[in-house]
Amino acid sequence: MNPASPQSSSGLGRREFLRTCGMGMGTLGLTSLLGSTGLLSSTARAEGVIHPLSPRSPQFPGKAKRVIHIFANGGPSHVDTFDPKPSLDRWHGKEIPVHFATERKTGAAWRSPFRFRRYGQSGMEISELFEKTAECADDLCVIRSMKADVPNHEPSLLLMNCGEARQVRPSFGSWVTYGLGSDNQNMPGFVVLCPGGYPIQESQNWQSGFLPGVYQGTYINTEHTRIEKLIENISNQSTSPSGQRAQLDLLQALNRRHREARDADSQLDARIQSFELAYRMQIDASDAFDISREPAHIREMYGEGTQARQLLITRRLIERGVRFVQVWHGAGQPWDNHDDLEVNHRRLARESDQPIAALLKDLKQRGLLEDTLVVWGGEFGRTPTVELPTPGANSGKINGRDHNNHGFSMWLAGGGVKGGTVYGSTDEFGFAAAENPVHVHDLHATLLALLGFDHEKFTYRHAGRDFRLTDLHGNVVRGIMA
Repeated sequence: MNPASPQSSSGLGRREFLRTCGMGMGTLGLTSLLGSTGLLSSTARAEGVIHPLSPRSPQFPGKAKRVIHIFANGGPSHVDTFDPKPSLDRWHGKEIPVHFATERKTGAAWRSPFRFRRYGQSGMEISELFEKTAECADDLCVIRSMKADVPNHEPSLLLMNCGEARQVRPSFGSWVTYGLGSDNQNMPGFVVLCPGGYPIQESQNWQSGFLPGVYQGTYINTEHTRIEKLIENISNQSTSPSGQRAQLDLLQALNRRHREARDADSQLDARIQSFELAYRMQIDASDAFDISREPAHIREMYGEGTQARQLLITRRLIERGVRFVQVWHGAGQPWDNHDDLEVNHRRLARESDQPIAALLKDLKQRGLLEDTLVVWGGEFGRTPTVELPTPGANSGKINGRDHNNHGFSMWLAGGGVKGGTVYGSTDEFGFAAAENPVHVHDLHATLLALLGFDHEKFTYRHAGRDFRLTDLHGNVVRGIMA
């Protein structure tokens, strides 16, 4: 919505008044709230209606209160990051005795171009790509036996984010916000930081599905640095805060009169509330996204670049009560390295290693890590075998890896996770989960358990059926819980 026009509203019809008055931040508020039901203004609160984002208790006491999901888009190679495979050195250039279905044809074993070292008291082996993150090894729980269903981005992205590869389902962040609400009514409960536009599957990755729209992720393009560009209509240059408040009160009164003459309309309620949220967000959002207010030593700790800025903003958001923050890395130039894997993985790791380490240390020193669940990983891993030339898929350099859904790594930290732990393993080459396999449904069940929810009983009634994030699957992985 455009900033308010200086034109007087006297004599304007309702439609024209709505078009011209503007409340600032309308775009962001409307995006997160369209389609929701039962939304509450200050008047509704006085009438005893419960706000859908009010803080709520989980089904049982959980260790985690909030989630940060760092999404390594495109599928980072586990055998080059968190799952060392000495066998690849011995079999380099040779056909290995195991092979699984891949999206494209692959050839012989290809050793990792990166060195692994042991870190921390746990002695966890981590690649040189993440040497700074490795300084936090004793806070990490690396799952080396993850599994997804297919080696394709689109369904695997939806499976990881929504628990379902084909049908429209609410995202994990939407489920969490639906279950726990938010600790700050002046901000969205679920924020998505993704620079340079949408990734594959676009906003489906943070959709609310059949849940009310208030639980959908609010997208922020962190490619921008100036607050005015980062968040559209963050300020109203034409009207003072008191003037906006008067406009909003009049607008709410007009809308209530309009609604009273009609049946309940959830979209109208959502539109009404979007103005209220937009008004309230002007101060809180300006503060949360302005990292210039951080001390110089904190900004230096996170480093330079978009990912550093995103993760510092993330800490500021969860510190201010946002329940779920998803941070995308590699949305435009993904970890999907079919060619030049060594060069591209080094670049991507260089962009993210220092900021991730800074986030973990910063959360810990502020006492936030113990009840903040941090998750890192992509939609799948990559093959231990080299990808062969495929028309339209690579440049034929034979120095990259194909998609691998059969076995890959993710790590968790904080929020009730057993730090300094490696859980499960892939086979000796890293092709498939072998010991203690963890399917994406199992991961979701476990994350919900850490937040205080029984994934089999945490449901939403839709179309005559009780739906859940894990559908009809999933087992809680107790071995990673402290």
